[in-house]
Amino acid sequence: MKPFIPSKIAEVLFALVIAWFGYNHFKNAGAMSGWVPDYMPGDAKIWIYVVGACFVLAAIAILTDIQKVMACYLLAALLMVLAFAVHWKAAANGNAVDFLKNTAMAMAAILIGNKK
Repeated sequence: MKPFIPSKIAEVLFALVIAWFGYNHFKNAGAMSGWVPDYMPGDAKIWIYVVGACFVLAAIAILTDIQKVMACYLLAALLMVLAFAVHWKAAANGNAVDFLKNTAMAMAAILIGNKK
């Protein structure tokens, strides 16, 4: 049996980090709007706010254990879409930090979602 306390602490810290990323999307929407690919329709700030809201909602789901599995899988999918849509170009040019960060967080979300 896995130790419960360390796993729960890791889960809570992950949710708090995701919530912080969501908060940052709301706080810095103007600065982040340049990251939105040109092929996305509408105002770039709207997409930043949508992603921020998804992050905050996923964090709430993880912390409250309400629909946690679905929230974690959707969060992982969102993080991978962002990794490829936003950070792939920089990664291909040698700056893979954000691409790898998103990929690692997506895999952590899957692990948390799989935890019984």
